[in-house]
Amino acid sequence: MKRRAMKIILLVFVCGIMGGVLLNCSPHKDWRTASRESAGIAPDPAVTQDAVLHVYGARAWGWRGWFAIHTWIAAKRTGETSYTVYDVVGWRGNRGEPVMRIARDIPDRYWYGEKPRVLKAFTGAGVDKLIDDINRAASAYPWKSTYSVFPGPNSNTFIAWIAKQVPELELDLPFTAIGSGYVN
Repeated sequence: MKRRAMKIILLVFVCGIMGGVLLNCSPHKDWRTASRESAGIAPDPAVTQDAVLHVYGARAWGWRGWFAIHTWIAAKRTGETSYTVYDVVGWRGNRGEPVMRIARDIPDRYWYGEKPRVLKAFTGAGVDKLIDDINRAASAYPWKSTYSVFPGPNSNTFIAWIAKQVPELELDLPFTAIGSGYVN
């Protein structure tokens, strides 16, 4: 009897997971039209003279968002009027481009419809030095053109690599930052 009850519980659990996956794969959700606008979290660089450094995380696209987040860093030096974003995105590799990118961009944009949250924030004195250290770490990142969702290297591997090279960040990525353990 116990065995049969366990089978029923397992079947209900698997059906629940599959149902949720199918619901999240709705034809009404399309990554091409998902929001990539600013979430309004980062200080306006035209107004804020101080240096700003944020580490962001947002749920991954689709069903993966149940289990995983995507992470990136946005930085603005003292007096700059724009942010530099440090990130890794796998589809760039499909185009023959490096997956790692350092570019002027919107710092706190929605990750394909998912609102980001700040995992770590620094402002003011000493932040310009942290940004210099992040630049050095990013330049030394060993997997600039390699991407694998699991076990890595991926976007979370990149941020974990930077955190390991720049311990002053005191950044502990959450368990859902799948791939962050790849650098250990």
